[in-house]
Amino acid sequence: MSLACATCPVRDSAACAVLSEDERSALAALGRTRAIKRGETLFAAGEDAAACATLVSGALKVSAYDEEGDERILALIHPAGFAGELFQPFAHYDVTALSDSTLCTFSQKDMEAAIERFPALGGALLRRSQEDLHAARGLLSLTTRRDAKSRIAVLILGLAQAASDSPCHPAARFDLPLTRGEIANLAGLTIETVSRRLTQLEAEGVITREGARGIALSDPARLKAIAGSI
Repeated sequence: MSLACATCPVRDSAACAVLSEDERSALAALGRTRAIKRGETLFAAGEDAAACATLVSGALKVSAYDEEGDERILALIHPAGFAGELFQPFAHYDVTALSDSTLCTFSQKDMEAAIERFPALGGALLRRSQEDLHAARGLLSLTTRRDAKSRIAVLILGLAQAASDSPCHPAARFDLPLTRGEIANLAGLTIETVSRRLTQLEAEGVITREGARGIALSDPARLKAIAGSI
């Protein structure tokens, strides 16, 4: 097993976790580690990248632009998430780093060959794709909520869950990967409304803001209750 695999922070949660150590080593030999900076594009709309990647650290956004040139964030990719299309390139979407990120990248050809060689990997990637699709639908449904406060609560809770090492509990503390503008984009709100609702949640003792991007969940149960309200 390579040193990168042995020390990988998502080795137990990424799709490759279903493989044996020998199988994981064989897969690792096909890939390479890539680091990208915040704002750097991993895949650009219209390009035939013919590649895919597992996010090891950081955060990515999948976005498109409308006819007026306004960005629409369609999905977020968190550590252990999979980026790229296995059977066709990202023809219509940009995939961009929300923060400095590290990825384990593979050519499309090599990944398809690995799935054929290790069927369990294909099943794990399918499950991951289904989970990511469910999460993306949740983000896109934010704007159907009438209450701005619940929209922000849903987003914070989702980010805390993505930052957690446990499938049952959200992270107690995490750094927001999104700017106020990006949060407004996802939630269908103005930047001013986002700021007011974050301030309100903090004043009510639900969250605590730590520095420019840090968020601590002071009352996770209350946050869940607000997120569940309409």
